[in-house]
Amino acid sequence: MKSITLGLIVGNRSFFPSHLCKTGRETILRVLEAEGIQVVTLDLDETLYGTVVSLADARKCAELFKKHAGEIDGILVTLPNFGEERGVVDAIRFSGLDVPVLVHAFPDELGKMALENRRDSFCGKMSLANNLRQYGIAFSLTRLHTVDPDAASFREDLRDFAATCRVVKGLRHARIGAMGARPAAFNTVRYSEKLLELEGISVETLDLSEVFGRIDALADDEAVVQAKRAEIAAYAHSQGIPGAAMNKMAKLGVVMDQWMTEYELDATAVQCWTSMEKYFGVVPCTIMSMLSNKLLPSACETDVTGVVGMYALQLASCRPSALLDWNNNYGDDPDKAVVFHCSNLPAQIFTDIPVMDYHAIIAGTVGADNTYGTMNGRIKAEPFSYLRVSTDDFAGRIAAYLGEGEFTTDPIDTFGGYGVVHLPRMQDLLQYICENGFEHHVAVNQARVARPVFEALTKYLDWDVYYHS
Repeated sequence: MKSITLGLIVGNRSFFPSHLCKTGRETILRVLEAEGIQVVTLDLDETLYGTVVSLADARKCAELFKKHAGEIDGILVTLPNFGEERGVVDAIRFSGLDVPVLVHAFPDELGKMALENRRDSFCGKMSLANNLRQYGIAFSLTRLHTVDPDAASFREDLRDFAATCRVVKGLRHARIGAMGARPAAFNTVRYSEKLLELEGISVETLDLSEVFGRIDALADDEAVVQAKRAEIAAYAHSQGIPGAAMNKMAKLGVVMDQWMTEYELDATAVQCWTSMEKYFGVVPCTIMSMLSNKLLPSACETDVTGVVGMYALQLASCRPSALLDWNNNYGDDPDKAVVFHCSNLPAQIFTDIPVMDYHAIIAGTVGADNTYGTMNGRIKAEPFSYLRVSTDDFAGRIAAYLGEGEFTTDPIDTFGGYGVVHLPRMQDLLQYICENGFEHHVAVNQARVARPVFEALTKYLDWDVYYHS
């Protein structure tokens, strides 16, 4: 999992036992190190045990955070005793950092309630939260009001908070590539580029004519083309795929790699119906699958907001995301459905190495020989999170819904990339999707990260999000 860096503030209040802050600081630093989290915090000799109490302490902490502003992904406030809430909030405000904040409080022990060992962090956390609200500073809380840093639930809190930090930082600076126009028949994937830009999500466009022109400039025997072809052959079962189709896919892969490097793209959305097949002669699915598998998510049908959802889930889990259709009912079970794409799903999501084939749907229009490159296979039976991001142009906001479910082993006989899902109260979710005009695509990721993603999108990005649970 990708490491993050936290700015650590150790709270203290002078008329509470300060030795608890010394040992509490040591404990927190040990736990953070065990979780692989980098730390920026005051040294022991800069203030009393490196804690923040006074205005002067807050200034010192803020200056330290400013020096490391480019590194700090979030702030952890820990209260080994009640804590001086004014000093903590001033340190955050003076730092100028606009990052997620997690508030943690140590628990008291029943046998240590005398003055020399009394924490009162239970109460202090409420006072700190009150002041954070007054200062307009968004913050997150641990699952338990007070919790031992060595407790399993606190480790979960840290992992969720790390995921939230990655989502916030990643989306605020995301760069999305849109290759080709929206397919004419897919009004559903319309979006507002301006609303995304307001959130820091930039879109770079590239016309398919330019893609094909760049491909024409590549020879079959060029080293970069042959290297990409070898990469494709090692990625999926491609026996029986014509050599000409493999070369075309390799050249497309080279052009996409070069474009993404040139424009520093984090993710892409590609036009796949049906100019690519009719005028070039392959589907882009394999190349898109390979990109998603490398944590460079790629969505079909030029679904830009769909790939934003893929990217958000990936940032949280550090695992590949896929884009799927809510596609079919599963018999008469109201809480199950068949999800499907043709497909460009990443290899890691399948039960086995994917099998490359022609696109059974588009082949009926342009012929099988022009549609090689799909990734066929069943999705692994694992828990997953789902997310749909959409730009609500009428409200001038970004909207989304998310939740969690499970891929099952229920029998199904179909093609492409597919799976059967089980979701609690699925009919309610489907009603919500339809009534609020969401698209038929949904991003999925085989990890339980809905909680930290929801925290990121609502608390720190201020998006309009429905959490289905």
